[in-house]
Amino acid sequence: MIFRCLRFVIVAAIPFTLPSTLFAQQSLQDRWPVQDQPKPAQPATSATAKTATTKTAAAKPTAPSDAPAGRRADPPRLIVCGPGVFAKDTSHLKLAQMVEAQNITYTEVDGPEGTKIMASVLYPKDPKRRLEVLWQNDAGRSDLAVISINGQSGWVAPKGLKLGIPLAALEKLNGRPFKLAGFDWDGGGAVRDWMGGALSTLPGGCVAGMKLAPDPKASGDIRSQVSGDKDFMSSDPLIRATKPTIEEITIGYPQ
Repeated sequence: MIFRCLRFVIVAAIPFTLPSTLFAQQSLQDRWPVQDQPKPAQPATSATAKTATTKTAAAKPTAPSDAPAGRRADPPRLIVCGPGVFAKDTSHLKLAQMVEAQNITYTEVDGPEGTKIMASVLYPKDPKRRLEVLWQNDAGRSDLAVISINGQSGWVAPKGLKLGIPLAALEKLNGRPFKLAGFDWDGGGAVRDWMGGALSTLPGGCVAGMKLAPDPKASGDIRSQVSGDKDFMSSDPLIRATKPTIEEITIGYPQ
């Protein structure tokens, strides 16, 4: 569902082309720390030796069962704007170096109005780690255009933005109400104007587009009053009554 409304989000919520976003991460060479070698045991009585052995065993840390010693640690799923893996001039190759080649593919993803477009997809077989990246230069798979967090993805954007955040919390992050499109159409729920709030720009100079979706249990009558290609303020009582949450986040840099 990623880009079913992505183009609308980019054009409507951000009045310029979105290029890239960066990802600050731990070194790819980080591994589970090598355990210190125990010091040679000093002569002692059998009781003392037994106590020392027990303390040594208790103090020796063990690697988590899902990341045995010597295995590369999974990088944090956090997008941070600025120089780095998700910088404006990043590439498919740099992403592959971050997650390892077997965890990234270049493939078709859903585009606007039923179309298909090409993107680099991180962790394509894991919905919770999936991340879709569009390029300005498709031939070279470089010069990042848009990063999209969608579906069940657990990636976190700058300022703690993530899928599922409710409207009230989003307003709090922005510091004020914002303008969004009505629901239930191709561009439904897209943020159109942050109204000068804190989310107008993100740390590192990137910008965020966003789409909200109403609670499926929201009253059909109320929902029909806030649907269609028209603008609403997030503070509108009818919008609030639908209890919308973040459904998609797009990130890039203004040109």
